[in-house]
Amino acid sequence: MKNVLYIDKPSGMTSFDVCAALRPVFGTRSIGHTGTLDPNATGVMIILLNKATKANQFLVTDRKEYIAEARLGQETDTLDIDGKLIREEEIKLFGEEEAKEVFASFLGTSLQTPPMTSAIKVKGKKLYEYQREGKEVEIPVREITVYALELLSLREDTIRFRAEVSSGTYIRVLMKDILARLNNIGTLTSLCRSRIDDVALSDCDSLEEVRKGNYHLHSLCELLEKRYVTVEVEDDRDIRNGKALSLDCGAERVFLKKGETPLAVCEKREDGKYHSLRGLF
Repeated sequence: MKNVLYIDKPSGMTSFDVCAALRPVFGTRSIGHTGTLDPNATGVMIILLNKATKANQFLVTDRKEYIAEARLGQETDTLDIDGKLIREEEIKLFGEEEAKEVFASFLGTSLQTPPMTSAIKVKGKKLYEYQREGKEVEIPVREITVYALELLSLREDTIRFRAEVSSGTYIRVLMKDILARLNNIGTLTSLCRSRIDDVALSDCDSLEEVRKGNYHLHSLCELLEKRYVTVEVEDDRDIRNGKALSLDCGAERVFLKKGETPLAVCEKREDGKYHSLRGLF
């Protein structure tokens, strides 16, 4: 069953807008995605259609790659070009070698403070709602991992880089922290998510082509098989009836399927049996 679509999100649309645009194409209201992109950002979105939306919680990925560009000497309240200009400073020049040394210092695991413009909830409200109301709130830090950080180009007022990071990393904040160590401020002018795990931009269809009926659907089984130990079953009656299963498997979580039909993601409990977290059929 193929009900997954890889889309190259265009700039100027929210992730919700993309899903709304796809509903009439596929004649369904049951459409979801595995990770939000800002309106001005472009790049890889994994779209789930119909029953594939049931698997959303199991498709959270740990690695995403971005290509980002920032303009030096100016900073907005959102750290990107959507925001209001709040600060301007003379650009302090630096060389490629200095930049590369700073980039290397960000590799590994660290703590990051999300921006107030994010949708992270604190005490039941999103951070950007507090910002709009002019209220201060303690922002919870989160652990992030930077797997790779590469300087792509450096001009007098612009820096372009590639970042491979863990899910939940804010590239605009990473950009701000990098430039701070280079004694500069900046604003993110473009951002492209170039990869989610092994789904690359080259694998994606444009929204324009999808609207014309030119697109490629992918198997949900393929995505889940890459994330979990997979068990093929011949008789799926117990799974469909919600019964716990005895499996000769040491993994904490397993993906069950029958042929190309996804059945469930199951978790091993204290009784030694695998219990369904959610049926996918």
